[in-house]
Amino acid sequence: MPDNSEHKLCPCGSTSNFDACCGRFLSGADHPKTAEQLMRSRYCAFVTRNGAYLKDTLAAEKQAGFDVDTIADDKTNWIGLEIIDRKAGGILDQTGQVEFIARFSENGHEHQLHERSNFERRAGKWVYVDGVFPEADSITSPTPTSRVGRNDPCPCGSGKKFKKCCG
Repeated sequence: MPDNSEHKLCPCGSTSNFDACCGRFLSGADHPKTAEQLMRSRYCAFVTRNGAYLKDTLAAEKQAGFDVDTIADDKTNWIGLEIIDRKAGGILDQTGQVEFIARFSENGHEHQLHERSNFERRAGKWVYVDGVFPEADSITSPTPTSRVGRNDPCPCGSGKKFKKCCG
């Protein structure tokens, strides 16, 4: 069967094919040059269940608590990514922030994750440091009785994702 990956659009929402866009970062052939490129490639790593890339692009002090296997076993269906805003994070910057909305479905319900992610350039490479949820109601669901998903903000108000807090 022929490989059609060169014709597949990148899940990050660009109009480029996956291999020319985020695929080159996930394969290790290149490194993101901006915070936004790293954010987009990390989204693609969630889509493709590439836990190793997510761990490699996570700040060193956060890696110990990261379980690569949970990414491989994750059943979340990532639907789309929308970049809302960027602050710094360019090729000459050492820090950056990217605000985004990632849409996903889980357990038959559609949700959105609205996060403001913080990035730093360390040893010449961008890493994800942490993220905050800019709005208390950043997760929406069509039914008010929906359960909290593992990628939703924790209802305890910690600002962490449910899977990393009370989940």
